[in-house]
Amino acid sequence: MSARCRLLAAALFALLTCSWSFAADEPLAFHLRFDKAASDQPFTGRVYVVLTKQETKELPGGFNWFKPEPIFARDVRDWQPGETLVLDGPCLGFPCKLGDLPKDTYSIHAVLDFDRGDRHFTTAAGNLYSAALRRELDPKTSGKVELMLDKVYRARTFAESETVKLVDIESKLLSEFHRRPVRLRAGVVLPRSYATQPTKRYPVLYVVPSFSGSHFSAVTAAAQNPTDVGGVEMLYVVLDPSCRHGHHAFADSENNGPCGQALIAELIPHIEKEFRALGVPTARFLTGHSSGGWSSLWLQVAYPEFFGGVWSTAPDPVDFRDFQRINLYRAGENMFTDADGQRRPIARRQGKVVLHYQPFSDMEIIMGHGGQLAAFEAAFSARGADGQPKRLWDRTTGKIDLDVAKSWEKYDIRLLLERHWKTLGPKLAGKLHVYMGAEDTFYLEGATVLLKESLAKLGSDAVIDVIPGKDHGSVLDQAMRERIRKEMAAAYRKHHPE
Repeated sequence: MSARCRLLAAALFALLTCSWSFAADEPLAFHLRFDKAASDQPFTGRVYVVLTKQETKELPGGFNWFKPEPIFARDVRDWQPGETLVLDGPCLGFPCKLGDLPKDTYSIHAVLDFDRGDRHFTTAAGNLYSAALRRELDPKTSGKVELMLDKVYRARTFAESETVKLVDIESKLLSEFHRRPVRLRAGVVLPRSYATQPTKRYPVLYVVPSFSGSHFSAVTAAAQNPTDVGGVEMLYVVLDPSCRHGHHAFADSENNGPCGQALIAELIPHIEKEFRALGVPTARFLTGHSSGGWSSLWLQVAYPEFFGGVWSTAPDPVDFRDFQRINLYRAGENMFTDADGQRRPIARRQGKVVLHYQPFSDMEIIMGHGGQLAAFEAAFSARGADGQPKRLWDRTTGKIDLDVAKSWEKYDIRLLLERHWKTLGPKLAGKLHVYMGAEDTFYLEGATVLLKESLAKLGSDAVIDVIPGKDHGSVLDQAMRERIRKEMAAAYRKHHPE
């Protein structure tokens, strides 16, 4: 090789090396395209990049509240198929900005959210997403990361069997409200005698799942023989409280629609006709935990003559004077800080604070919809001029809006009972049972204590037990489950002696 050729080769190598080094040292940016074969229409909405340290090919099912992993997002308008969209430094990020992402190896997914009514964008039927890409990321040097959104998320299927059945009907009430088809769903576990005694009719236990839960839990519950309730065979019905805003709590709402009415007038009559229920109030019982605990208690109070009793465990705030340690009716209250200016906690474990309000609120901002705190606003707030639920707190400062808080009064269970006790009291005799851990993980025990004190002053026979040493999960242990089953059976036999 001539000297000139060697010189040219060396120069070319140096040029290529410099170009490669420069490209490798560029800041991290995600370059997204979606496939025309998956969607041939321009997209307007929110696009996400979700990271997890776990090596997985599957989309994560939701956020870990206590150990959130990085997520980045951007709102777009008229994004065309095949066109490149860039998520870089200025995009939304939680729990950190893109430029502050810890250097590590991640599984990477991109998701396009059509926002068609499902709670969480990673489990919404019809959403587009990319195949998982496993890569080490450094926000300062990783440069361009390309992702093609060419997969369509398929809805989970309900596994029916001889003893577990799916109920799925369209709600006329909710479809009219939302101006689109809306379905009501439930999972029904049949008693063991159901097939062999074709003329027998049964009482029903209606179960409201906690936040993020749904009727699918009927499938796993069936293995525990939940239809044996203290020796009484019951239809075991798991309702679906999920909606775009998270958990509608079966409360009629300006934002979620007439969810309670739809349950009482449409879904329950269908279930009780289809599955040979007794169909009388003394043979309808309610239970639920956490958000399901609030919902079940709400349904009993809102429809006192329709149900024969509620067994609520660890319910969400039942008195808004103690909304997880915030008095929503007191002037000057702030969701993020207490009266001393200290960060306000929202969760603890074994007495140690593990979560604060502000980062929890910040997480829900990037989620867009389907968060726990925002679900309260959707259920309890009036609808604003922009078509969205009126905000209880300022997302930047944490300041509580007292006018919005006052509008929540009609969903304050303690206040509702006090104001209408003259008519509600006789209808609820023997029907109210609430069980709460004295060290609830999410500081829910304070509101339950206030409810207990209020009902005692009213002369109610309600059973409100705050149990020492128990937290949000441990309050519903095997002993409590057995206690609830025995109490339900006794309530049933009181009106239906065998």
